[in-house]
Amino acid sequence: MASTLESSHSHLRSMQESDLPQVAEIERETFPGPWPLSSFRQCLEFGYCCRVLAQGSLVQAYAIMAVDVDAAHILNLCVRTEFRQQGEGRQMLNHLLKLARAAQVTDIFLEVRVSNHPAVHLYQSADFVQIGIRKDYYPSEQGREDALILVKRLSAEKLEFQD
Repeated sequence: MASTLESSHSHLRSMQESDLPQVAEIERETFPGPWPLSSFRQCLEFGYCCRVLAQGSLVQAYAIMAVDVDAAHILNLCVRTEFRQQGEGRQMLNHLLKLARAAQVTDIFLEVRVSNHPAVHLYQSADFVQIGIRKDYYPSEQGREDALILVKRLSAEKLEFQD
């Protein structure tokens, strides 16, 4: 029975080259204009924060964040269809926020499809606020779709820890 429990436990870890086929598969199943596998490989090569939530060898979710001197940009966060609405996206987001705080960035930016209501809700519940719109940013089945530009300011949070 213990081995069943262990195999059903999810863990967050750094993305590996061997994860890329599953990551690209999740991306293709989710988005009309998916990133190619080579883009994920480049993110690993560039040293971006690339993480997966995995259950054994099964990748349930992934996230990629670029960190600069004072800002971070969440480039991609996606959950495998059958694991959505179960907290995996929030777990991934919280991990990225923790990494950003550790890197002492002041702002975290991202874009999200205007039609992706679950993701918009997730980000707003984590105190991301809209600062703009990118017109025709994403490919969609109807042509192009706008993206909301969101930011979470960590500078105020950092000040609290500087006592």
